[in-house]
Amino acid sequence: VQLQASGGGLAQAGGSLRLSCAPSRIILSVFSSSDMGWYRQTPGNQRELVASVMSGGTTNYSDSVKGRFVISKNNAKKTVYLQMNGLNPEDTAVYYCHFRIMGRDYWGQGTLVTVSS
Repeated sequence: VQLQASGGGLAQAGGSLRLSCAPSRIILSVFSSSDMGWYRQTPGNQRELVASVMSGGTTNYSDSVKGRFVISKNNAKKTVYLQMNGLNPEDTAVYYCHFRIMGRDYWGQGTLVTVSS
């Protein structure tokens, strides 16, 4: 399984970006039963959870993004999204998508998000 993440780039403070992540070679039933999330990492810091969505649909957000970011998934497209609104420079990081599929962890390659003030 490989995770293809996209959607990063440069945004101005207050702007929006949407990240997407789709696993390759995965059937719908496995996608639907997986837990998914987005993490981010800045230089010198540990990777931190930004948002997650469980197989049953329960979502969880870090306090720093609550009310600004929305995680969602489209089972038909086998894709998970992170809609990021109200961006600020503190959101600048490399964002990684994560899947837990049948007890195994998979990570995307990371996509850089840069927010200018």
